[in-house]
Amino acid sequence: MNTIIQNQHSVITCPNCRGHEILEIPRGSSQHLYRCPSCSTILKPKSGDCCIFCSFGSSDCSSSEQNLAA
Repeated sequence: MNTIIQNQHSVITCPNCRGHEILEIPRGSSQHLYRCPSCSTILKPKSGDCCIFCSFGSSDCSSSEQNLAA
């Protein structure tokens, strides 16, 4: 059986300048820091979120989706 693994992407939007960038969501790990390419603000996850994708992304990280499915 062939399994196709698709890379997931999310649009990260900076709350400071509203700049945005499309990033690949890493599999098996989470990203805790992100520097906005427009204004250089360092983004950290909001309280209760596991990563920048859950706090500032258009899509949650894959570990959040796995936790919801369980």
